[in-house]
Amino acid sequence: MMPRHDDTYRAGMPQLNYAGLSENWLLKECGDRHWGALAQATGSDFVADEGTRAYAAFTSIRLRAHGMHEVRENDAFRVRTELARIGSARHVSEHRVEREHGAIASLSMMSTFVRRTEARNNRSVARASFAKLKGDIAPMNPAITDMQDAARELRLCEAGPRLAEMGVRAADCAPVEFLPCPYNDFNGADFLYFASFQGFVDRAEWQTWRLADTPALVSRELHYHGNIDVGERLRLTFRHAFVDETRVAHWCEIERTSDGRKIADVLTHKARRRA
Repeated sequence: MMPRHDDTYRAGMPQLNYAGLSENWLLKECGDRHWGALAQATGSDFVADEGTRAYAAFTSIRLRAHGMHEVRENDAFRVRTELARIGSARHVSEHRVEREHGAIASLSMMSTFVRRTEARNNRSVARASFAKLKGDIAPMNPAITDMQDAARELRLCEAGPRLAEMGVRAADCAPVEFLPCPYNDFNGADFLYFASFQGFVDRAEWQTWRLADTPALVSRELHYHGNIDVGERLRLTFRHAFVDETRVAHWCEIERTSDGRKIADVLTHKARRRA
């Protein structure tokens, strides 16, 4: 049986930002909960069959917000985490964020094990095999299948119907470039941290539209296809977008500037709050 963890938090400055409960904090916290549950469930030291150190890398994340913008300082809330094995080296965790008056957010996080074939070279990352992993493989459910389909369709630019459902259209926005900082954007395993991608998209959104009413998050999907090394630059391009007085929605591609390879797709939907 995979573990379930329930913990209670009190919203303070690390958990909050200008728009309520911090999405970036929530991703980091639930990412840590995912990794902790994974270590407990598998009983693994994360050394792959190839004999090298392996890491649980996120491949897709789906966040649905139900009132993150309403969380205020000192509010108590609970995070419930459940983990399931869905493949030979793949796992998915479900996180429900709740407070006394109802749900705040739900978060699905899918990971697979990877390893480097060259030290500190994030372009040399390959899938790791784990024949010794413990735990039964759970049957695939529609939500997981949909996340995998979304990742594939966006990576191959075949997501027309999905984008139509979002109500976005082709955008004419100038790309935004970032030089990620090793002190803030990379993790202790020397990878560009999965939560940094969300931060880059919000910064690019702010630079592009300067939405002073700080729209409330409705949903976010992040699909990861690669990584970068320290010193490499990123280019973020809003391929499709829709911005009016009621909502903000966009599809952002994140590419390495050095070779133009796409390393992530991010779908965002926010609701604008009227004065």
